Amino acid sequence: MTQELVALMNEAGNGHLPERMGIEFIEATAHRVVARMPVQGNTQPYGLLHGGASVVLAETIGSTAAAMHAGAGRIAVGIEISATHHRSATTGHVTGVATQLHGGRTIATYEIVITDDQDRRVCTSRLTCMLRDAS
Repeated sequence: MTQELVALMNEAGNGHLPERMGIEFIEATAHRVVARMPVQGNTQPYGLLHGGASVVLAETIGSTAAAMHAGAGRIAVGIEISATHHRSATTGHVTGVATQLHGGRTIATYEIVITDDQDRRVCTSRLTCMLRDAS
């Protein structure tokens, strides 16, 4: 993976939800995608990282990995996501790492682990994407 690819992935989110959430890709392959997101601006009224923000990060990086696995002329569509929130985050960034659990022709599944700046697990998510031809 080249820095040019990461730059293109970050640009692809411009004008869309990943940009609004401040998601920044760090590395990406079909088997592993890493990105980070600021806590500030993605909190609930109590000042804690919003659980929905963690799910947005998880689906963004898992779907990206699935699309890379699907290959040219194909797309990945999320069909199921789950998330367990282990602890809160109030400052800094959280980092998500999506790791492929299954990569088939029609389905790809990823585990996404989100940690805080102290490398403590904030959330564990699992995403399954359907892979199909682009129409």
